[in-house]
Amino acid sequence: MQRRKFIKKSGLTTASILAAPALASCKDDKKIEATTQSQTIKPIVICTWDFMNASAKAWEVLSDGGRAIDAIEQGVKVEEDDANNQTVGTGGRPDRDGNVTLDACIMDAAGNCGAVLALQNIANPISVARKVMEETPHVMLAGKGAEQFAYEKGFEKANLLTEKSKQEWLEWKKTANYETPINIENHDTIGMLAIDKNGDISGGCTTSGMAYKLAGRVGDSPIIGAGLFVDNTVGGATATGVGEEVVRTVGSFLIVELMRQGKSPQEACEEGVKRIMEKNKDRKDFQIGFIAMNKNGETGAYCIHSGFSYRQYSPKGHENIESQSFFQK
Repeated sequence: MQRRKFIKKSGLTTASILAAPALASCKDDKKIEATTQSQTIKPIVICTWDFMNASAKAWEVLSDGGRAIDAIEQGVKVEEDDANNQTVGTGGRPDRDGNVTLDACIMDAAGNCGAVLALQNIANPISVARKVMEETPHVMLAGKGAEQFAYEKGFEKANLLTEKSKQEWLEWKKTANYETPINIENHDTIGMLAIDKNGDISGGCTTSGMAYKLAGRVGDSPIIGAGLFVDNTVGGATATGVGEEVVRTVGSFLIVELMRQGKSPQEACEEGVKRIMEKNKDRKDFQIGFIAMNKNGETGAYCIHSGFSYRQYSPKGHENIESQSFFQK
């Protein structure tokens, strides 16, 4: 996309020339202040929830001069491989039929993207999604087709249902009550955004979806524009929580577009949540959390209920940042 060029008009009057030194001094001060405020922070990585190991792995790639897209893949794989995380990858809670199905998507600075939906028996859906992006003409592969593609690319078949998740599922079957607990285990889907040393932005999102969902259910996480969106000229956004509501507002795309219009990442996240709540005025039984980052490395987050946070790793340090919320405690 070509940037518009603005031509300054010449032809100052004698009066304006005489006044120029005083005005220039004032303008220069403001310019210096603005430049200081908008200095790009890079590299930087942020991710939903307090996934410190994931953000640390991504930072390891970035601080060594690596690309944002590689940092994203390596970072979220940490959670996919952690069997103790029952909302992502191996050990994820199954659907109501007892099958663990995984969703993931990835997007690079050039706007290329790939996703897998309802993938079974493969431990690292983020890596399969990257293969879809880089080695096929498609954006999404689903179900058995995605699984077969993974095998063809050398991924090994794995049992994703751990004994702990299995026993919890069997206990759930006694009542089969379907609900969406808020801040389940204080973590959920991992979405990640990164800017590398070159200033390029990439993002990824991976999840095992809602526990005990209907077979075949897919939320926002693998949907480009809903669970994740990146525009290298503007910034990126990603989401966590009840995906159906994020899909209905194309949440991550909305937030990036709001940043394009001049809103800060924080302002854009707040507006994203407010749009959802406008359609759910009488509901308080679900959680949504957004994080966003603009081209300068400025970040923001907002959620429906308190308890959501995000990890940030930059030259300034590694910290867990609590999000402001629509409903206060």
